[in-house]
Amino acid sequence: MKLERILSVPIFSVVFMVGFVYYVTVFIFIEDCSGLSTSEGSRHAMVFTLSAFLFVFSFFVCVLTDPGGVPPGFVPDVEHSLPSDQEDKTSHVNPRQCDKCSAYKPPRAHHCRVCRRCVLRMDHHCVWINNCVGHRNYKAFVVSVFYATIATTYSWIVILNCVLQKDQDFSGRIPLKIFYIACGVMFLGLTLTLGTLLAWHIYLISHNKTTIEVLGPNMLKWLWPTAVSHIKDGLSFPTARDNL
Repeated sequence: MKLERILSVPIFSVVFMVGFVYYVTVFIFIEDCSGLSTSEGSRHAMVFTLSAFLFVFSFFVCVLTDPGGVPPGFVPDVEHSLPSDQEDKTSHVNPRQCDKCSAYKPPRAHHCRVCRRCVLRMDHHCVWINNCVGHRNYKAFVVSVFYATIATTYSWIVILNCVLQKDQDFSGRIPLKIFYIACGVMFLGLTLTLGTLLAWHIYLISHNKTTIEVLGPNMLKWLWPTAVSHIKDGLSFPTARDNL
């Protein structure tokens, strides 16, 4: 099942894009502007390589981690059948039941038509990871978007710096100038898209119960995608009623 997730067009597309951005950034722009043999060039290459590696690692953690399914035979108790703070209190008087699975589902679980099952604390089905983003891999998803934003931002800054340094050298080299501009526009678009996605999920986390529910109590482990020992069973969640 995990191998089938990797062997898909979207996954190969992401890997190809990462390889392209990495090659262009390191072996064309950094090499052309600073030189990989210099201390400045080596420093740029190391920082970008680290951010790219952390993205790839987090990305495949997100791809290969099961988001979490409802346990067979799950039956909610009376307390857990009440709606959570994120759900409509007028439409969940009785225990929630999935019409497609013909079974009960916990608060914040939803049925995924692609995966054809109910997913715990489902956020969405992401075509780029060929997997649902849910209870067990949501942290890896957010962390991967964070590292991707860092990597593309750094790459765009390198390109911009390179263009500013070589602005006077582009005379008579129109194809090279077009290549620089095209890469700059594309990487800026990636940065803005990923940055917007990251900002949206930061907003969602900040308006959740607590950031602990997603990222964990130890801030030193927030940016490590496999540090998920704080995650519980996903069948129940603390609500404002618990503090009353």
